[in-house]
Amino acid sequence: MYAKSGDPLIRPEAMETLKRVIIPIAKVVTPNAPEASHLAGFHVETLDDAKRAAKVIAEELHPEIVIVKGGHLTGSESIDVVYFRDSGEYRELRAPRIDTKNTHGTGCSFSAAIAAGLARGLDPWEAIKLAKELITTAIKYSLPLGHGHGPVNPMAWLELRAYRADVIDEMNKALSIIEENADLIGNYIPEVQSNLGYSLPAFYARDLNDVAAVPGRIVRYIGRARPSGPPTFGVSSHVANYILTAMKYDPEIRSAMNIKYDDRVIEAAKELGYVVSSYDRRQEPPDVKAREGASIPWGGTEQAIKSVGRVPDIIYHLGDWGKEPEIVILGRSPTEVVNKLLTLLRRVNEKSRF
Repeated sequence: MYAKSGDPLIRPEAMETLKRVIIPIAKVVTPNAPEASHLAGFHVETLDDAKRAAKVIAEELHPEIVIVKGGHLTGSESIDVVYFRDSGEYRELRAPRIDTKNTHGTGCSFSAAIAAGLARGLDPWEAIKLAKELITTAIKYSLPLGHGHGPVNPMAWLELRAYRADVIDEMNKALSIIEENADLIGNYIPEVQSNLGYSLPAFYARDLNDVAAVPGRIVRYIGRARPSGPPTFGVSSHVANYILTAMKYDPEIRSAMNIKYDDRVIEAAKELGYVVSSYDRRQEPPDVKAREGASIPWGGTEQAIKSVGRVPDIIYHLGDWGKEPEIVILGRSPTEVVNKLLTLLRRVNEKSRF
């Protein structure tokens, strides 16, 4: 009936037909605040207004369930009021407000998702909750297209699951390569241990929870490299910060692994034509030095990237008081990163024989 802007979408006579013919045979109706105001006959602005309107619409127009959506309501949360006519019960669906102008299609996607859930045989409340999760995700990953309000992204619901599965699959492949070469890699595990990380694609990578790594890190056990557990999202701050920073400059660079510093590895990298850069941890402000893992977001990675004009293959630092020197290898995927590492270590071993 009304767009998010409050502009009418259908003629007045069509609104009356909607009220008289369509709504009474509906199982679920999902008015926004302007629509609920029109249907209930009073202005809907607060949560209490929404509850009163939902009951009025249900009792006067007879749909089974009324959901007055909270997008237009006041408050820090978006709260949808759900009213069940037969039981007289109210329920609420809460989600954080997402700061975006790209909300075109919110109501259409929400109602379509409810209809799909009902068609699958879900209980109405389960269908409504699932639709709320879908639309919240669709708004969070909405698309900045055009010059006005961009569309929401309902496909994010499927794409995120697919990408997360791909990330875990690729991580497992790379960890298998590490285990196959555990003796060689074990010699380069630092005191703080190593980790290998892989991010979701750049569009979906917002924070550390979007990067998979090894919980408990990759340790040195009886001289061999050994992952402490299966790859999991949100368990790394160290390599994840390297990855997220690198992706700001090159969205294709989604993986990284840290190893202990060795001059021979840096020399081999340069001989093999890898792009190598570094930063100086001694330049960190005191408050950054005091916080574990703070040097990467502080700007060390950005300094290393800017000094060579691109995301390098290798970033290293020589440590500081209480900070271990390390080398970080970056690449497009974890298998690429691990293969770079093995190429470097084999080169070091070849040179050591002569």
